[in-house]
Amino acid sequence: MLLYTLKRLLYVTPVAFGVSVVCFLLVHLAPGDPLSAVLPADATQQTIDEMRAAYGFDKPLPVQYLIWLWHVLHGDLGTSIATGRPVAAEVGRAVVNSLILAAVATAIGFTFGTLFGFVAGYHRNSAADRAASALSVFGVSVPHYWLGMVMVIVFSATLGWLPPTGAGPDGSGNWRPDLDHLRYLILPAVTMSVIPTGIIARTVRALVADILSQDFVEALRAKGMDERGVFRHVVRNAAPTALAIMGLQLGYLLGGSILIETVFAWPGTGFLLNAAIFQRDLPLLQGSILVLAMFFVALNLLVDVMQTALDPRIERA
Repeated sequence: MLLYTLKRLLYVTPVAFGVSVVCFLLVHLAPGDPLSAVLPADATQQTIDEMRAAYGFDKPLPVQYLIWLWHVLHGDLGTSIATGRPVAAEVGRAVVNSLILAAVATAIGFTFGTLFGFVAGYHRNSAADRAASALSVFGVSVPHYWLGMVMVIVFSATLGWLPPTGAGPDGSGNWRPDLDHLRYLILPAVTMSVIPTGIIARTVRALVADILSQDFVEALRAKGMDERGVFRHVVRNAAPTALAIMGLQLGYLLGGSILIETVFAWPGTGFLLNAAIFQRDLPLLQGSILVLAMFFVALNLLVDVMQTALDPRIERA
């Protein structure tokens, strides 16, 4: 197992390098001048040149990349053009908030998705199967940003049960695990959990239906094993694939939460990315994208290793 983990780490290294190159080039090849957001309209050419030199924009692109990569490897993501604060501090605070939101949304999605999937898989072609399948299709199909706005209208504007935006009553960007801050987490987490609920439910339903149709299940029942014991075997066989789907969904939610976080003004990486895009803040944009991409790479590695640990029958090249 240790050798396999080390091999996977070696495979991740070129992937991480490629991600850094793509992240750097995509941001730099976008049209527009990033300094236009902070320089006055009547700035002199000398001032413009000094600012470009200060941020390293006067050097050739390959040199800029190597300098940027060297600083990144030492934990320095640069300085935000718009705020003048270190990008690492800005992104670090936002990543914690996004991780909290994505983890809670994934937990909700995995719980209800697994429940719907097992019910539908055990009761194929029944009313419960059709209802669970309909809920799964709804979860996959509904635009989550539209659902978020509907949730705000219903539960905040109309009923007044939950706060519509922000991460806490004090207006700060730091979420804390107490009852007052928990109320601010409910709407965005539930909204974000709809898509993973549908995906996990459909996957688990197909897995359970396939496992129950296999010969070893009939053999277990023929030997006199009760349904509780059969259920344990079904769970054991479905767990690796379900875990992989859950890990991927956590990564997708962490990196694709920009619309949800914008709708609910949740101070996470999505909200930060949205601000960086509109402000043309290249260091902040690069830092945010790189950190999210590396989280996704690390998460894939973790899920891959956990899959193999749960099911040693899985053969890896």
